[in-house]
Amino acid sequence: MAIIEQRLAEMGLELPEPLKVREGLHMPFAWVRVRGTRAYISGHVACNRDGTLADPLGKVGAEVSPEQGYASARLVALAHLASLKRAVGDLDRVTAWLRVFAMVNVAPGFNETPLVTNGYSDLILELYGPSVGAHARSSIGMAIPLNAPVNCEAEVEIDG
Repeated sequence: MAIIEQRLAEMGLELPEPLKVREGLHMPFAWVRVRGTRAYISGHVACNRDGTLADPLGKVGAEVSPEQGYASARLVALAHLASLKRAVGDLDRVTAWLRVFAMVNVAPGFNETPLVTNGYSDLILELYGPSVGAHARSSIGMAIPLNAPVNCEAEVEIDG
């Protein structure tokens, strides 16, 4: 078993199936686009193991607590890892996490988005360690599609 997948198993975590969206919602883009030694990962939201949209839904600071948002961000990281595995075959091919752009569905007045998106960063750092997992990150508050609490996109470097 690959190292990263072994770490996931030791942590009791499983990669989810691709996001299942409602009938008629057209998504004409690649979840992961590989060019040379870079993989660009499209925005993902938290999903359950079966690919269904994960609860809770809503705005952080209103329907969703910061702690629930943190957990949602961890699920987004797992969704990214699942899509990345489908695209490149082996998560051990990642040689550097370069950039994460995190968007948090915020209630008016909630401005602690980094506390929420730390869920994503903490998981990546735990899995890959600081030499590969350290990444640049933005954490912005806005409205999110599907009323998900968190949506992230990322860029990673992979071996040739």
